Amino acid sequence: MATNLKIRKGDEVMVLAGKDRGKRGRVQEVNPGKGTVIVAGVNIAKRHTKPNPSKNQKGGIIDEPRPLAFGKVMVICPHCGKPTRVARRIEDDTKERVCKQCGEAIVVEEKA
Repeated sequence: MATNLKIRKGDEVMVLAGKDRGKRGRVQEVNPGKGTVIVAGVNIAKRHTKPNPSKNQKGGIIDEPRPLAFGKVMVICPHCGKPTRVARRIEDDTKERVCKQCGEAIVVEEKA
């Protein structure tokens, strides 16, 4: 579905629509095939699970983040701190994502 992704794992995003409108969080997972992202602490649903002794899993009610559509989130620029659209800049065979508000490059710090 989406080939030119503007949102990446590790980005800080703001939710634009739905029950969690206005909340901020980090992107945990991106699914380009379905056009969805999973954001930490946002769109939490309760899931009822049975115990599974073979996987050493307890039963009970678990809170888990559910996917959101790409269109419902907007990247927050790490420099100006505002929600922004993302542009592309190509210089000397290097592509980088750029904030439309301030023009600074958006770099994701991967945490191992």
